[in-house]
Amino acid sequence: MKARVVFLAVGVFAALSGCNRADHLGRPPSMSAPQSTPEFEAMISPELNLPETPQRPEASASLWAGQRNSLVRDRRAATRGDILTVVIEIDDRAEISNSSNRSRSAADEVSIADFGGIPQRLDKRLPDGASSAGLVNADASSSYKGSGKISRRDKLTLRVAATIINRLPNGTLHVQGSQEVRVNFEMRELTVSGFVRPEDIGRNNEIAYDRIAGARISYGGRGQITDVQQPRYGQQVADILLPY
Repeated sequence: MKARVVFLAVGVFAALSGCNRADHLGRPPSMSAPQSTPEFEAMISPELNLPETPQRPEASASLWAGQRNSLVRDRRAATRGDILTVVIEIDDRAEISNSSNRSRSAADEVSIADFGGIPQRLDKRLPDGASSAGLVNADASSSYKGSGKISRRDKLTLRVAATIINRLPNGTLHVQGSQEVRVNFEMRELTVSGFVRPEDIGRNNEIAYDRIAGARISYGGRGQITDVQQPRYGQQVADILLPY
């Protein structure tokens, strides 16, 4: 009975863990529906803005107009549902090198050459070759040497459209964007989210990733090639449980 329960639990675990891989079994990975994203929800339910002030007839000849379709209007994203471009240019490098050396040595020697004739009497009872003149002689030494080096280089250049999904009470904008690119049987996924100040958005409606607070950037993929590069679930579980 216990064996059946264990077998059933393993089967359920394997089925759940293999759902993602079963999605592209013998076919390309399926793309997620854009209508199911928070960006789409923000676009179809924007913030309730106050109605625009009716334009007076004499102002129709002016170059300035406040409507969204005006050529001179500030077109930077500002409200829920607006779209802006996030520029990701990561080029980080880190090098750390440490080294340490330690050594220690000690020597102890105890001898009794003359002490009221006691050493001479003691020498007669000691085994052959033993003498109180060299009663104790000990040497000790230890050494340690350690070194470590870390070298890392990250470089990523991407551009992705993000949508304002919420505007916080202090005016900060919560943005989120996603992008999926499928090439043959491999899917590349890019997601970005974070908090943006409206004044940090450039005139070309772009913002650099280093101006996004709490930025969460993910660039990965799924597909047949990605599956081959990952260790099997059994091996991952064994790596966690085995102490060696």
